[in-house]
This record gives sequence, C-alpha cells and structure tokens, in this order.
Amino acid sequence: MLFTVLSGLITSSLIVPFGRFLKTKWGFILAFLPVLLFLYFTQYIVPISQGSYFVQSTSWVPSLGINLDFKLDGLSLLFSLLITGIGACIFFYANAYLKGHRYIDRFFGYLCLFMSAMLGLVLSDNMLLLFIFWELTSISSFFLIGFNNDNKDSRKSALTALSITGLGGFFLLAGFILLGNIAGTYHITALIGKVSLIQQHPLFPLVFGLVALGAITKSAQFPFHFWLPGAMKAPTPVSAYLHSATMVKAGIYLLARFSPILGGNPIWMYSLMAIGGFTMLYAAFHSLFRTDLKGVLAYSTISALGILVFLLGLGTKDAIIAASVFILVHALYKAALFLITGIIDHETGTRDLTVLRGLRKVLMPVAIAGFLAALSSAGIPLTFGFIGKDLIYEATLHATPDLFLYLTVAAVITNILLVSAGFMAGIKPFMGKLPEQFNTIHLPYKAMWIPPLLLAILGVVFGCIPGLVGEWIAGPTATSILAKPETFHLKIWHGFNLILLLSAITIAAGTLLYFANRPSEKKLAWIANFNKISPEYIIQLCAQEIVLFSTFFTNKMHNGYLRSYLLKIILFAELLIAYQLYLGGPLHIKWETLSPVSFYEVTTVCILVGAIVLTIRTSSRLTAVVATSVVGYAICLIFVFYSAPDLAMTQFTIDTLTVVLFVLVLFKLPSFLNLANRRTIIRDAVVAIVFGILLSMVALRVLHEPTTTNISDFYGDYAYVLAKGKNVVNVLLVDFRGFDTMFEIVVLSIAALGVYSLLKLRLKSSDKE
Repeated sequence: MLFTVLSGLITSSLIVPFGRFLKTKWGFILAFLPVLLFLYFTQYIVPISQGSYFVQSTSWVPSLGINLDFKLDGLSLLFSLLITGIGACIFFYANAYLKGHRYIDRFFGYLCLFMSAMLGLVLSDNMLLLFIFWELTSISSFFLIGFNNDNKDSRKSALTALSITGLGGFFLLAGFILLGNIAGTYHITALIGKVSLIQQHPLFPLVFGLVALGAITKSAQFPFHFWLPGAMKAPTPVSAYLHSATMVKAGIYLLARFSPILGGNPIWMYSLMAIGGFTMLYAAFHSLFRTDLKGVLAYSTISALGILVFLLGLGTKDAIIAASVFILVHALYKAALFLITGIIDHETGTRDLTVLRGLRKVLMPVAIAGFLAALSSAGIPLTFGFIGKDLIYEATLHATPDLFLYLTVAAVITNILLVSAGFMAGIKPFMGKLPEQFNTIHLPYKAMWIPPLLLAILGVVFGCIPGLVGEWIAGPTATSILAKPETFHLKIWHGFNLILLLSAITIAAGTLLYFANRPSEKKLAWIANFNKISPEYIIQLCAQEIVLFSTFFTNKMHNGYLRSYLLKIILFAELLIAYQLYLGGPLHIKWETLSPVSFYEVTTVCILVGAIVLTIRTSSRLTAVVATSVVGYAICLIFVFYSAPDLAMTQFTIDTLTVVLFVLVLFKLPSFLNLANRRTIIRDAVVAIVFGILLSMVALRVLHEPTTTNISDFYGDYAYVLAKGKNVVNVLLVDFRGFDTMFEIVVLSIAALGVYSLLKLRLKSSDKE
C-alpha cells in the first residue's frame, strides 16, 4: 500500500523536470497512473467483502510514535476506488479541457500530489500520519484552487479554503494529541479496544470537539461552509475531483473512521445531527437561488455533505448503511454534473442559467449524461440515487420515537430542494429553444464528454443491480464504520410502504418546485441582502478587525526606536521574573553562608556605580565613552577577584576595542542633544532599579536553593580527560560548546559582511553623485 501513495508523489516530482517531453499528451499518459491504481485496489474487493482486511507497517519515527501504518478495509477501499476511479476520469477530461494551457504540467503535478495525499489519508492507520496527509491535501488543493493565479478571485478563494481547512487542521492535531495521550497509542485500530477508557475520560468532550471541528471545516459544514462556493473559481476538473469525491469527503471519512471510537454517545449524536441537519437544509435552500451552474452544484454538494454528517451522527445501523451507499451515490452523479458544467462553460463561455437553454441540439451526448445524472440526483426509480434516498428515509423512520418525525421531515424537505437543484444543473441547460448565439457550438473532444457519460451510466447500472454494490462495496464499508460484521442486501423494490410514499412525494414536490422556480439576478440579490448576518461576512469582519488590531499593535510595538524595544523587553522580563519569584514563596537569606566582602571589592563596585551614573548624566560623548570604559574595566576587576582571569582578559580586550570604535565613530555624529524629559528619565531609572533588584533576588534565591551538581561535576571531571584542558571555562567554550562558539563567529562574520556591503554601496552611491 505504501507504493500506491509514493507513486503519485514520485510522479508529481518528475513532471516538472521531464514533463516538457510529453507536450500535449499529459493527461493521456498520466491517466494510466490512477487507472492502474484503480485496478490494483479492485483485487481487494472480494476478500474484503468476505471479512478480510490488509495492513502494512514500516518504521519511520518510532521515538514519536509515528510509523507508516496503513490499513485497507471496507471504508478505505471505497474511498480508494473513488479517488482513483474518478481520478482517472478527471485526468482524461482535464487533458482536453486544459489543452494548450501553458502551465498544464504544473496542473497535473498538483493533481498527482493531491491524489497521493488523499490515498495516504484514507489508508493511514496512525493518527499523526493521517494528519500529515490531511494537511498535504489542504496544501495541494490550495495550488489547484488557485491554479488561475493571475485572477484575483482565484487567489482569494484558494487562500480562504486554505485558511479554513488549515485552521481545522490545527484543531484536529490537538485532538489527536489528546486522544493519543489518553489512550497511550496513536494507532487507530488499537483505539477501538479502548473506547471505554476514551469516552469516560474527563477530556473526552474536548477531544470530540477538536476532532469534529477538523472534520466539519474540511467538509464545509455550517458555519464554515462558505469556502466551498468560493472554491468554484478553480478550473472545472478541480471542482469535479475535489468537491464531489475527494477533499470535501475527507471530513466525512474522518467521522466515519472515528465513529466506533468517539461515537455512540449523546455528545456525538446530537452535535453532528444538529450541524449536519442545519447544513443540509440551509445549503439546499440556497442552491435554488443560484444562477451560476457551479453555484448550484456547490450548495447542493454542501447539502449532501450535511446529509452524510447527519447520518453519521444518528449512528444507527440503518443510518450507517445509508451513509455508506450515499457516499458512492453522490460521488457518481455530482462528479458527472461538474464535468458537464465544465463542458457547457468550455463551449458556450457562460454558466449563467438565465441564458443557457436548448443545448441538447448541439451537445446531445452531454445532454444524455446530464439527464441521467439529474435523475440519480433526484432519486428517480431505477437509479442509484433512488436507493440512496430510500435508505435515508429508512434511517430516519427507524430513529428513536421522540426524534423520527422531525428527522424525517427534515430529510424530506432537503431532498425536495435537492431534486429541484439537480434538475436545474442537469436538465435545464438542455431544455427549451437554442439561442442563436449558441448555433455554432460543436461537440467537444470525446475525452471530455465520455467521462461524465460513463459516470452517469454507472449511476443507472448500480441502480438496476444494487445487490452487487451492496455486497461488495457498501456492506464492507458499513462493517468498517460499525466495527462489527454486518450483512445486508440492496433491493430495487421493497413493496408499497411509507418509504415509497415519501419518495413519491419528494419527486413530485421537487419536480413542481423545479418548474415553479425561476432563478434570476433579482432573487440572488434578495438572498445577498442577508450576507451581513452570514457566517462568511462575520468571519471576514473578524479577520479584518484582527488585521487592524495587529497593525495598531505592530505600529506601537515596532516604532523603530531601539530604546523602546529594550524598554519593552526588560519590562516583560521583569514581569516573568517577578511572577516566578512570587511562585517560589518568601525569600529566606542566610547571611552567614555568604562570602565576606573585602574593602577593595566594595571600592570597585562603588567606582562601577559612579561610572554608570556619569555615563547617563554627562552631556559630553567623550566623557560618556570614558565612563563606559571604566564600567567595563571595573567588571574585569570583579572577574579577577573571583578567580576568572581568562574571562577578565576577554572582557578587557572587548572593552578596549569597543572604546576605540566609539571614539572613532564620535567624529561622524552630530552634536549632542538631550531628547529625554524628566518624566522619561524617572521612568527609565525606575525600570532599571527594579530590574537590578529582581536579578539580585534571583541570584540570592539560586544560591539558597538546593541544586544538583551533576552537570557541573561532569564538566569538572571530564574537562581534562576528554579535552586535555585544565581550565574548565576554556574547555567549555572551545570544546564542549565548540559548535556554538563557531556559529557565533559565523553570525558575527555574516553581520560584518553585511555592514561592509552597505558601506561599499553607500560609497559607490556617493561617488556617482
């Protein structure tokens, strides 16, 4: 399984250096990668349907608990088949759709990277490994959504998608770390055996909340849904791949994978049902007012994702079976509708539903594909969508007595709205009279209309022989989610019952709504009036306020004055030191344990203090430099008094050089100006005195705290043995901290080169002038 993930990563890395040799055959050649991977995964269908699963583990970073653990079971197999199967269609389609594009090599590089990231995500059996691929999908999708980077809206949409999904990724990582600490393992399969430990832990609500936030941001659930309609600025192949079967389903996969671990409790059930239920109604309603085909598909996709979150939250056997089937149902018809939308846009130059009509006369195969996909979307009998819709109603009707009525009503209303949206996207552009402006349209390349037609036909085939899908695909998927063997059989006909009646009501009401609804700019503008209370507007407003506050804070903190920077650093250090001293309790000083102070030591300190005061108060720069040198030499004497002659010599040399440099620079400086007022002087004095007192207290506390001498004893014992040096300080600087000293020298050298370059540049500029 590792090679299936690496294959796309390797291919992506080879496209840029060697892609120019492929020229226009990009998609045709690269499409064989997902085709071969799809065939590879098909060999596991039968054994997995019989109850088997396959694992592979390779050591990677065992010290952090990160191994390359992969697992292929029913759930990961379903997603792997969708990723590679629909991916193959997208590769063929994109080669024709983007034919002649100057950056087509980059596009397929990003696409291969994204496909590998998705495969790694659904196959991972380690939480930290799953997170790595989770973030890789966000990063690669950023490049895909913003592929048309010369367009401002594309760049904005890509950044919005990355921001929302990236934020969710941080929440997810925090949840995974907490979950791993609670269970003592990051191995996902092992977590199933520790459900009681996890769900009874006090931090379980927090863990669930963090994981759920990661899932709902990725799967565009309210209130984080708005990034998905914005992502429609991406090329159509990207929209079809990311937003029908892969990226937006990553959150669904996450919830399904962790359902046996975090599910089965009221927190899981009511939270996900509320989020999913509101999202499916909200988005389905909004889809009716869109005039852009991609807008209709975007909001209907959000609604479908809400249905899946709703079903996973319900968590019953019927709900899990319905979710397992609906994942495949939605992927087939939605990918087909997206690809059809791309053809319409490619050939007509517009996606405006108020303009598009009669296209069946010039795009008949495309019209057939749209008609079949719309029927499956609406849940018409003999389509796979009909079975998926019936299973949803069965799940809601079999819910608890106090909830089943509300859940069923919500499901029926949502599906009625989605029937109308499906007809708008798949049928409306092809019905009616063809406008004269579209008379010159011709059928596109076969590579463009065959993939959506194939996907739409599969939606009908699976509807006619559902038992095959139920036994081989949906059944093992439900088994993986429920974490226990489950068998069921999908049937076309269940007789006359309440479910059939609800389906008939849904189709009839949805069809009537389709004919009654006339999308227009006026209706869209009416919906836009509510934007000021929309989550998108509120989040953008918060983001703007954060930027304004950050600008204000930055301007205050980074005002360009070194004095201000030092003051803030020292004040913050004082707060930290004072807080630490407060935590340490009262300071008890044993004066008798301190070394006696000699007269010459007191005299030296008095000279040092006097020199500091003179440095601050004098108005002569030369006097200030001399006084500063006295401060340095006084410190050198203190080092000598306390048996550190080599340190004193170093300090003496540095101080002497510094004084010389100061004296040389003084000749270039303007006359002295006293810019500090009395208030500033008092403030600086208080800060300095407090800082000195705090450091003195720290020194006294350190001297009176019991400390282990293991580290100091080590250096004392091994300074001569290992480094052949009798001076421990020198050995520390030159040998034990050799690399540190070397890098300090390197940093100083780089700084010196920078200063030299600036001076040379200034001299050259002066010569030219």
